[in-house]
Amino acid sequence: MIGVLLAEDQAMVLGALSALLKLESDIDVLGTAADGESAWRELQRLGNDGRTPDVLVTDIEMPGLSGLELAQRVQRHGLPTRVIIVTTFARAGFLRRALEAGACGYLLKDSPAEQLAEAIRQVHRGGRAIDPQLALDAWGEADPLNDRERQVLRLAGEGLTAGEIAAQLNLSQGTVRNYLSESIGKLGVGNRIEAYRLARQKGWL
Repeated sequence: MIGVLLAEDQAMVLGALSALLKLESDIDVLGTAADGESAWRELQRLGNDGRTPDVLVTDIEMPGLSGLELAQRVQRHGLPTRVIIVTTFARAGFLRRALEAGACGYLLKDSPAEQLAEAIRQVHRGGRAIDPQLALDAWGEADPLNDRERQVLRLAGEGLTAGEIAAQLNLSQGTVRNYLSESIGKLGVGNRIEAYRLARQKGWL
């Protein structure tokens, strides 16, 4: 049996994924979580019970800890659990970041349902399961932003002022403005809003 943990913040999608996978004779849904931090706690709890999931299926955008950050944490702690991202974001930038975070699979939510079960089997065998068109696109254009620039730009795009961003990230306002200026320059746009929109469009945020 392949033990699976599901992380998805939309209750209806989470329920549907769980129900579909429970129809598979070789897949055991060990648990579900509505956000990244809950998924991390559930991973630890199952591990302590001697039932470490073979595969974690997670969305990208969730409250608190994102699916990409969750994948990075799994990788950083050396857990044997392999990660599959299931998302609506058909963007090469997201796929690149997912692979860099250690994810072994990247599927779109509009894929046929049976593809997820097959992807879980493939990843469990040590392979990869990646949307083929995205795989071709992923290496076309590199993400020019570093992690801190990405973090600052994301908060700016959410409407926070330089002072609020500085307080949240424990930086000076001057440092925040420098990061924003660097991001705007790297993306070749006129202001932080255009930078945010372009980076979102490319899948870099």
